[in-house]
Amino acid sequence: MYLYFFVKAVYPHSTIPPTRFNRQRREVAYVAKRGEPPRFIPWEDVIACVSSSMVATEYGTQQKFALMIGLRDASDGQVVWLTVPSYTLGMAVGEWEAIRAYMEEGPSALPLPMMGENMEEGTVEFFHMCRKGYRYDHWYIRYLFGFLLIQFCSGWTLPCRIAAWVERLPKKAFPKAVLDWSKPLPPEQWQHPSDELIEQSEAVRKTLRKGLTVFDHFSMQPKPGGTARPFTELENS
Repeated sequence: MYLYFFVKAVYPHSTIPPTRFNRQRREVAYVAKRGEPPRFIPWEDVIACVSSSMVATEYGTQQKFALMIGLRDASDGQVVWLTVPSYTLGMAVGEWEAIRAYMEEGPSALPLPMMGENMEEGTVEFFHMCRKGYRYDHWYIRYLFGFLLIQFCSGWTLPCRIAAWVERLPKKAFPKAVLDWSKPLPPEQWQHPSDELIEQSEAVRKTLRKGLTVFDHFSMQPKPGGTARPFTELENS
């Protein structure tokens, strides 16, 4: 049973090309299903929202968040959703902000990794960094039963090594249409943001300059009926 679900989870990684963002064309390319032609979605039509759910465990309820990226094809209205699990609401919004900053401002807008590439969560190096930190911050008995025993029963570093192996698997090649679409354009052919997006982005910056947060900004936005709405969605703002 475990092998079935493992293969089912890994299979798409090697059979469906990953989603590609092109900041020069201001478009996103993806393949909805294996064998289908690629679809190209205008960047400003991309939907971004954060989902929240409560999961019941033997230790109590736990809140989970996920960044949801919707790619809507205007030709048939089909929406393909990409899900990025996150621990907190702030981390989910941060994932979207990294994508938005890249598309709007370029790679220079992204901060450098604070701990190096090998310290990414899920790697063996990250596991041992957490282990050493737990050992430093806790009494030996708690370290023994609260970390070593639990991690030993869950496979120690085996899940990290399996994840690294999956990451090294050959990826499905991009279709020729996507490769041609990905070729650099001369600067004079680069697409520019719409006036509406520029206006919305400046409104967000004004809110941030007041010492407020992006959550505050969207919570103050009126609903169609005229009242403020809670922060639930960001659409290229």
